[in-house]
Amino acid sequence: MFNDLKGKRVLITGSTMGIGLAAAQAFARCGAKVGINGRHAPQNLDALLGAMRADGGEAEFFAADLSVSAACTQLVADFVARFGGIDVLINNAGGLVGRKALTDIDDDFYKAVGDLNMRSALVCTQAALPHLKAAAAASGETSAVISVGSIAGHTGGGPGASLYGAAKAWLHNIHKNWVDYHTNDGIRFNIVSPGVFDTAFHADKSEEVRQRIAAGIPMGRFGQGADIAPSFLFFASHACSGYITGQILDVNGGQHMH
Repeated sequence: MFNDLKGKRVLITGSTMGIGLAAAQAFARCGAKVGINGRHAPQNLDALLGAMRADGGEAEFFAADLSVSAACTQLVADFVARFGGIDVLINNAGGLVGRKALTDIDDDFYKAVGDLNMRSALVCTQAALPHLKAAAAASGETSAVISVGSIAGHTGGGPGASLYGAAKAWLHNIHKNWVDYHTNDGIRFNIVSPGVFDTAFHADKSEEVRQRIAAGIPMGRFGQGADIAPSFLFFASHACSGYITGQILDVNGGQHMH
């Protein structure tokens, strides 16, 4: 089904663990050329890259702290220098930063959440735009930007997560503008919006809290990486979604429905 992803150049930010890594591994299995990214190299980096290469893809790691704009630009430049261009950009870098009630939010916290969840996606997309446009022109197929939203972008977020929820809603919304003004560049913009997934994001929760959350999900469990990785393949594939842009695909076990 995803045969057209073979050889595609895919940059995934914030992808040394969790959803980002699951997506990277799925692209490698399709024969793509995959760049994974994190602030620091994970201890098991050689094993991760080796497994992805054994699965039939090319894989490289690029260190960059994407809360810094210059690092976003450099990441794209480094990826292009290695692979010769970009066909797919996945803006996955993000996180809570911390949990703060409305009364406790200060300028530093506001900036930290915004830099990581919003500005990183903005600047990476900015930097990738000419390469995505060139790839579309050369191939005759659309390039793709896929950003990772969140159920919090619909619901407002959990305790102390108001800024995170707002940042994800911002991401959901800015894609609409990008669709209006960059579809003519041959680029599609879509959101994959996860619900509650069993990643480090929820590692701070007790088993009791986890069970209570799971009980509120119609499918009765947290999501796993394998549940969401195919969504990225679908949006990246011109053959599968060449006429789909400006959409949010919610992957949440029925926890939130429109």
